[in-house]
Amino acid sequence: MLPLSRFTVLDLTRVRSGPTCVRQLADWGANVIKIEAPEEIDTGSGMGGDRHGPDFQHVHRNKRGITLNLKHPDGLALFRTMVAKADVVVENYRPDVKDRLGIDYASLSAINPRIVLGSISGFGQTGPYARRPGFDQIAQGMGGLMSVTGLPGQGPVRVGIPVADLTAGLYTAIGILVALLERDQTGKGRWVHTSLLEAMVAMMDFQATRWTMKQEVPKQAGNDHPTTVPTGLFRTKDGLMNLAGGGQEMWNRIVATLGIEAQAKDPAFATDKSRAQNRERTNALLQSVLETDTSENWIAKLNKAGVPSGPVYAMDQVFADPQVRHLGIEWPVEHPALGTVNLVRAPMNLEGVQPPRRPTPERGEHTAEVLAEFGVSAEDLAALKAKGAV
Repeated sequence: MLPLSRFTVLDLTRVRSGPTCVRQLADWGANVIKIEAPEEIDTGSGMGGDRHGPDFQHVHRNKRGITLNLKHPDGLALFRTMVAKADVVVENYRPDVKDRLGIDYASLSAINPRIVLGSISGFGQTGPYARRPGFDQIAQGMGGLMSVTGLPGQGPVRVGIPVADLTAGLYTAIGILVALLERDQTGKGRWVHTSLLEAMVAMMDFQATRWTMKQEVPKQAGNDHPTTVPTGLFRTKDGLMNLAGGGQEMWNRIVATLGIEAQAKDPAFATDKSRAQNRERTNALLQSVLETDTSENWIAKLNKAGVPSGPVYAMDQVFADPQVRHLGIEWPVEHPALGTVNLVRAPMNLEGVQPPRRPTPERGEHTAEVLAEFGVSAEDLAALKAKGAV
């Protein structure tokens, strides 16, 4: 028994935000049933990428897969039968799509009052943009992230990962778990929903509250921390390194490690406030010393002194790092067609719990097995297939 194995999740999600949400549940043992349209009515690969590619394999692991045509009356009827026995449904259609299909919360809760529906949209379930198609980069731009990313004066820059998709998925998973906990007390489910835009604005965190509290519009700071000095990227004798030294005590450690006690007596470097006001001078002072030795040597010295510092890795270097290797983040899974595929495990560690290692299913791989659990006989299944319902 894994922590979430008592819950059955019907997964209608596609692309990334929804699958990211469901993966949080699947990785801890939830009985996730991935529902896709039959191949003959869904011929394109869509934005999810190649089924055997890294992206698809990563987001859809630890699920069983079935095909079901929700646009066919018998397919929709079968889905409703499954809802009656399920705990959670997750979808990331545009808001009007689920209404047209009849799988909105009011319809599902009428079948099963305990059901929790998780929904992710581009811009919210209501409002002037509700029916707009959503995409990660659009949310990055509208949520403010691109305005603070990149070098000063460079212009807006997209972040290198689909952060709005990923965080919308994470927030929805958290909301689903909260709703399931509440259901233990009330016996009733709840509709949990967020959007790429809401998730992105929330992820702006202190940058957002700099505006909401003080009406400060944050600007691009490049590789420097927007408020903490010195924190940023520095050249060394053989490359680059990151250093984070906010606060007076951390500054004193940097001064001692770099041997710049005399220069640090300048009033421009005396306090956090003065260093922030003189960011360029502060960084230039550190840069003049750091470029006299290698990244490896400085990182060792600074960490020994208790100053956060580290290298700047490309992805191959990330997975070669001894700490990353020790943590076992690269996560091998056996796939019947691909052999061993190395995915990335969930970053949480529950002591004594080993997450499942089920590979991403082929389309409809478990249709007969799963539907049998919901009372569909082999004869009924054959008839449903002949109708195009599954």
